[in-house]
Amino acid sequence: MEETDREAVATAVQRVAGMLQRPDQLDKVEQYRRREARKKASVEARLKAAIQSQLDGVRTGLSQLHNALNDVKDIQQSLIDVNKDWRQSINTIENLKDVKDAVVQHSQLAAAVENLKNIFSVPEIVREAQDLIERGELLQAHRKLMDLECSRDNLMYEQYRMDSKNTHDMNLIHTYFGNMQKLSEELAKQLWMVVQRSLVTVRRDPTLLVSVVRIIEREEKIDRRMLDRKKQTGFMPPGRPKKWKEKMFNVLERTVSTRIEGTQADTRESDKMWLVRHLEIIRKYVLDDLLVAKTLLDQCFPPHYDIFKKLLSMYHQALSIRMQELAAEDLEANEIVSLLTWVLNTYTSTEMMGNSELSPEVDVNCLNLLISQSVVDQLLSKYMSTLTSNIIGWLRKALETDKKDWVKETEPEADQDGYYQTTLPAIVFQMFEQNLQVAAQISEDLKTKVLLLCLQQMNSFLTRYKDEAQLYKEEHLKNRQYPQCYVQYMIAIINNCQTFKESIISLKRKYLKIEMEDTLSSSHTNMDAILDIIAKEGCSSLLDEVFMDLEPHLNELMTKKWLMGSNAVGTICVTVEDYFNDFAKIKKPYKKTMTIEAHRRVVVEYIRAIMLKRISFKNAEERKEGAERMIKEAEQFRFLFKKLAVGSGEDTEGLCGIIEAIAEVIKLTDPSLLYLEVSTLVSKYPDIRDDHIAALLTVRGDASRDMKQTIIETLDQGPSQPNPNYMPIFKEITVPTLTVPKLLK
Repeated sequence: MEETDREAVATAVQRVAGMLQRPDQLDKVEQYRRREARKKASVEARLKAAIQSQLDGVRTGLSQLHNALNDVKDIQQSLIDVNKDWRQSINTIENLKDVKDAVVQHSQLAAAVENLKNIFSVPEIVREAQDLIERGELLQAHRKLMDLECSRDNLMYEQYRMDSKNTHDMNLIHTYFGNMQKLSEELAKQLWMVVQRSLVTVRRDPTLLVSVVRIIEREEKIDRRMLDRKKQTGFMPPGRPKKWKEKMFNVLERTVSTRIEGTQADTRESDKMWLVRHLEIIRKYVLDDLLVAKTLLDQCFPPHYDIFKKLLSMYHQALSIRMQELAAEDLEANEIVSLLTWVLNTYTSTEMMGNSELSPEVDVNCLNLLISQSVVDQLLSKYMSTLTSNIIGWLRKALETDKKDWVKETEPEADQDGYYQTTLPAIVFQMFEQNLQVAAQISEDLKTKVLLLCLQQMNSFLTRYKDEAQLYKEEHLKNRQYPQCYVQYMIAIINNCQTFKESIISLKRKYLKIEMEDTLSSSHTNMDAILDIIAKEGCSSLLDEVFMDLEPHLNELMTKKWLMGSNAVGTICVTVEDYFNDFAKIKKPYKKTMTIEAHRRVVVEYIRAIMLKRISFKNAEERKEGAERMIKEAEQFRFLFKKLAVGSGEDTEGLCGIIEAIAEVIKLTDPSLLYLEVSTLVSKYPDIRDDHIAALLTVRGDASRDMKQTIIETLDQGPSQPNPNYMPIFKEITVPTLTVPKLLK
């Protein structure tokens, strides 16, 4: 207490010190005293109230404990009295055993009397119940069956209670009610027939279906009651539990399986579209059945049956089994596509499980795959293998068909722009398109794989196409009169190359994702290269055709006949222009390439004619006449190829300028300036060799052997400054060695 007093005084001193920190606060001392007195009185009042409340609680508790003690004493005394009475009544209970047996016997006799009417009328009740079943009055028939079963079960139960080991009497009762078991089976048969046709019955006579469900529910209740009694007494009547609810679902499950299996109306032998038809019938039947189950059937069953979800599960399971059976068959490629499209897409689409009328009960996101992913992968692998073989066969057949067109006596068809073409590119890419569209129905991944396969096979196909075009050319060279339309079909082959290029780009743009383009860049480049080779070889073969016709006229160049006024160049120009009327049917850029190459080859052949030294001018007059003729003919060539190259941007000046430069060397009248003129020629065209210069000087006819050697040796020592834009042309021209002077060191 002293310690508490000291703490209280110290606390009070602190509070007073806190209140009186300034002189002006001394005036409020009386006010502070009254406030503290009020606080003290308030605290004391609360403290007294709390103590009083505690004291009241303790007083009440003590009173209750005292009452409880008295109650315990009273109970103890009562138990003593009960124990005493029980000990006194043991002998009395033993004396009542005979009464107990009499009660049991009375109970059995009462049950027998109660069921006596049913016992004597069992055959009649069975006949009535059978009549009711035949008339379709199943509820009334089941009521009579229940009465018979109740009588039998009560009798057997009483017999069991009296003597559970007396099997003879039990069998006697069971035999007497034997027809009742047949009646039960007959009724069950009728119930299962209704259940099997439940989706039809619910639309025509829903009352009948409701009656069946009520009968099943009654039996379920009896089963539960008998099971409970078995737990208590150990007795179970024969034929129980019937489990008709479980059997009903088994019947429904078998019905669903049979319905799915029974939709196959055709076989592959009778109808190539058997699988498509089969799957479509399944889709229609399943959707119709589920819609009926949701809108009508669900109302005929108790909610706890959850009939729609159970039917949905049954259909899904039956479909899964059927799809696995189909997947295990030896399916063709188109059948694999039909199956996978149906399983992966159609099944969950709005045409089937995704139908708005089935939601929200059916969530397609929660449905498992009808066939496992491993089976899907196996089917896809088989499809890709079959498709590979098919594409190879289709491409081979398309090429063979196209080759037959090459030897026709009629010109190939032209497109809307007038360019010759064959049907090969259209056939090939139509086939690719069809397969890609089919693959896209299954998955994006398969679409990409099919595209890669198509382009891969296209690569191999183009190599065969190139070989066949080369054979076509070689066969024509054996007999240039056959095929009759060789030029036109070779033009079509060249144009096909451009069509193939455009179609490949279009196919990739339409079906290939941007991020996948890099993986195909090398393959695309390779195909472009092969197509360019085919087109280049085709153009070359057409030019070979031209120059074979020009050969007699080219042989006239730089001869005496030519100098005397031959019209060989005029014929050459007319022939080239005539061919190029057909070549106008060649697509860009191959037409431009063709024109440039024709221009180059004409100039090369002209210069080769000069280098063959068919003529050697005798005097300045002949040299002048020959040179002017060369310049005139160069201008003819320039005019021709300028006309042919309209719109192509080709340079028609440079090549013809070579002929004019050579003509200037031949035309030169002062031999002392010959070295200067030749050096100018060499500086312009640095690929001119010594034998070219020697041949040119030989054609002039006025250069001695020493002069030729001096000019050549001097030119060999001079610096060479080739024009970077110059395309070598003299390296293709060979000078006959038998007539070349021995000037090379």
